[in-house]
Amino acid sequence: MEKPEERTERLHKIRHSTAHVMAEAVRELFPGTRIAIGPAIEEGFYYDFQLPQPLKTEDLPRIEERMKGIIAEERPFQKRVVGREEARELFREEPYKLELIRDLPEGEEISLYSQGGFTDLCRGPHVASTRELPADAFKLLSIAGAYWRGDEHNQMLTRIYGTAWQSPRELADYLRKLEEIEKRDHRRLGRELDLFSTHEEAGAGLIYWHPKGARIRAIVEEYWRRKHFANGYEVVNTPHIGKSWLWETSGHLGFYAQNMYAPLSIDKADYYLKPMNCPFHILIYKSAVRSYRDLPLRWAELGTVYRYERSGVLHGLLRVRGFTQDDAHIFCTPEQIEEEILGVLRFSLDIWKDFGFKDVRAYLATQPASGAVGEPARWAQATESLRKAIEKEKLEYTLDEGGGAFYGPKIDLKIKDSLGREWQMTTIQFDFNMSERFQMTFAASDGSLQRPYMVHRALLGSLERFFGVLVEHYGGAFPLWLAPVQVTAIPVAPAFNEHAKAVVAALKALDLRAEADLSEQRMNAKIRAAQEQKVPYMLILGEKEKTAGTLSVRSRSGEQFAAESVAKFAAMVHDRVKKLE
Repeated sequence: MEKPEERTERLHKIRHSTAHVMAEAVRELFPGTRIAIGPAIEEGFYYDFQLPQPLKTEDLPRIEERMKGIIAEERPFQKRVVGREEARELFREEPYKLELIRDLPEGEEISLYSQGGFTDLCRGPHVASTRELPADAFKLLSIAGAYWRGDEHNQMLTRIYGTAWQSPRELADYLRKLEEIEKRDHRRLGRELDLFSTHEEAGAGLIYWHPKGARIRAIVEEYWRRKHFANGYEVVNTPHIGKSWLWETSGHLGFYAQNMYAPLSIDKADYYLKPMNCPFHILIYKSAVRSYRDLPLRWAELGTVYRYERSGVLHGLLRVRGFTQDDAHIFCTPEQIEEEILGVLRFSLDIWKDFGFKDVRAYLATQPASGAVGEPARWAQATESLRKAIEKEKLEYTLDEGGGAFYGPKIDLKIKDSLGREWQMTTIQFDFNMSERFQMTFAASDGSLQRPYMVHRALLGSLERFFGVLVEHYGGAFPLWLAPVQVTAIPVAPAFNEHAKAVVAALKALDLRAEADLSEQRMNAKIRAAQEQKVPYMLILGEKEKTAGTLSVRSRSGEQFAAESVAKFAAMVHDRVKKLE
């Protein structure tokens, strides 16, 4: 039986090799094409081209047919190592390859792979021959624009995405998964369910929360604050802008300026929109003399930050320029750090469970080989605290040796959604840099001034990205406690509109999110509309219900039952909400 790592390696070779076959087919079908790069990626591959003419989706089947023809010729993949000058000569008509050759470090091996008449600059690996590529287990999926090397100042290229598997059955399963992903796309559901919008004409990467989306956000924020207070945090609020000296001291202007918005000139001083909340929390810390008796301090903020992202990488709610971080900072003594980290980890897992995510994996990133700040003893203690917390919670984890930031080790938590996709969400990050830069101190028990330990912590990451993941996880069918509309009252005829309005008023008075559909549509069309809006409960109201003072209830799953009264139905809903169902 094939081991998981063997399967991963095999699929990588198949996909990388299929990308080369696609490049050969494209160049044959579209003479004058210039080739760029074509790597294997998770679940597929892509290749970037500069084409002599625009490519249409209708062209993909023709490319696939030529690829199948190349595969059928059973061409071997042959590796050859060449010198720099020979490589330049071979690719003299390929400007993107010449640039890659130019940027290769002196002394690094330059290898080529050829199949038939096609040769590419490539490190490999590949399958031995095209005969190992299942001609009925690949599919070209889409066409997109991509700047050369991801730089918007460079040439826009045409990128073709594809997928390749070991069998037709695997391909069919994957295509079904893509269909489900398309149905659950948060951008699509955002429009259909009237949750949010973006407006390029008013500013790219900025989110407009509509009433229903804002209602869910308010529920999440209320839950978030309640849980934080219960877990020993205090909530703070800080400004959106700060003077340049603040960002110079924090190091953002030295290391992060390309991701910050341009300064605003106010009173002859430069102010910047904040890309992070941490310097503001530090100023609050420094507003008073702190003693070891005051620590730990746990300060949380739903703080909106602004970061400049290239327009090409913006993606719905998942990659934006303005977003609200569920940020927190913990300031504590060295003796408190282990217990604090364990508390944060348990808090994180509790939150993910409440939102319906039970498959969570940890990644522990340790000290980088060079450039780290902070004493070695602090790094060792911090890393051990992170490791102990993970192991106490019996979490599966992967060690990312040397993957920590220069200012401290960290834990990243990744969750799996209902489609099995992994999302990076929670970060628990040590910081030995900021306390030094801002000269933070506390009075220890012996009277000496010492540096506090500082931990950055975001549980949901950002409300925008979290909301996008939440929409896709549930396919827009939010659990009852999060649903923006919990109940829709549907009168069977216009004569019962007033009764429906009275029922909704009674439900609202009992703190349920209810509305009445008083449109001129027929009852069945109203039921269908409520189901399409994924409302958890529909109340069908006619003469019998009006006379008896009862409710005929239908759930979005199709279950039907009678409720004795508005009060008893509301009690049932509240009981489910209390259980976060």
